[in-house]
Amino acid sequence: MTYSKQDLLGLKDFYNNQLLSDTIPFWFPRSYDKEYSGFLLMRDRDGSLLDDDKAVWIQGRATWLLATLYNTVEKKPEWLEGAKLGYEFLNKYCFDTDGQMFFHVTRDGKPIRKRRYFFSETFYVIAAAAYAKASSDEEAAINARKIFGDCIAYSRGEKKLNPKFFNTRPSKGIGVPMIMINTAQQLRETIGDGRCDELIMTWINEIENYFVKDDIKCVMEEVVPDGSIIDHIDGRTLTPGHAIEGAWFILHEAKCRNNDKHLIDLGCRMLDYMWERGWDKEYGGMLYFRDVYNKPVQEYWQDMKFWWPQNETIIATLLAYTLTGNEKYAQWHKLVHDYSYKHFHDKINGEWFGYLHRDGSIAQAAKGNLFKGPFHLPRQEWYCMQLLYDFLK
Repeated sequence: MTYSKQDLLGLKDFYNNQLLSDTIPFWFPRSYDKEYSGFLLMRDRDGSLLDDDKAVWIQGRATWLLATLYNTVEKKPEWLEGAKLGYEFLNKYCFDTDGQMFFHVTRDGKPIRKRRYFFSETFYVIAAAAYAKASSDEEAAINARKIFGDCIAYSRGEKKLNPKFFNTRPSKGIGVPMIMINTAQQLRETIGDGRCDELIMTWINEIENYFVKDDIKCVMEEVVPDGSIIDHIDGRTLTPGHAIEGAWFILHEAKCRNNDKHLIDLGCRMLDYMWERGWDKEYGGMLYFRDVYNKPVQEYWQDMKFWWPQNETIIATLLAYTLTGNEKYAQWHKLVHDYSYKHFHDKINGEWFGYLHRDGSIAQAAKGNLFKGPFHLPRQEWYCMQLLYDFLK
């Protein structure tokens, strides 16, 4: 199959309407915490509050979203107001005295937990950069670039975090170069930073040289530092949706670099490999975990359908189609789009359920928790809307 111009216009309008009339109104403005700043995002299917704790990842992501909507869709005062609430909460409560950020805090900002990696910091960078552009706040721009520098140092091992594992089995994961690519892309596209172009290519080269395995048509999550496969349960475990997210980061970079042919080929190979490993041919949807050698996977949720792998696959397939014109990607996009909006979308209350059983039935109905909030779904709808608007122009 292929998409006609009318099909693509319909998709653009669909994503626009879903984002602005369904997804965003579920979260905002009712999630604004005007007493302590930040957002109250742990919500049940109907939007009622389940818990008033705050996940720092999601505080940063929600700040980025609102500022990005203000920057790219419409200069709504309520979006800028929300972005300011998030930015203020991050600065006031989410940094420890050692400079590292927390992961989980109370409503009023008392620390509960830190993680042994620096993803809270990356979400701070994209939030502060987007807010700086929206508000013309020069201090926010300075902060974004400063914390980006810390993230670079963490990624290189120049700044140390307490390790989670002993060094008995050395490894490195795809998560660090992936998140740094996207962080740098967002920083570059909002306030700019001269470090970004070269660093993005360094992280893309790391993914290509160490994690993409063309001989077995796979993208690994974790490898030995020299790129070898770790033949143990953790090392063999694949997360198709995560690798596909990395694929669209690379395809986005190809688009930014005048449709760079090498990057298009790399991103499409990653998408091809992990679609074949992750798409559930019986029930539809992207499975959560797979084993590189098709052995049993340890995690019990390995065959569940989580919301975010579907979001990343919707973006990746549409981006691959617009860059290549390959009808295969139009077919894949339609498959994952139709599956997702049929099974995940809550047609009564709006937004998506986060967790389905393999057969598509709802496992639990919460819309927000420590990991799920206003990010993957609205980012997908916003990105696809913008992509199609540019493509159809």
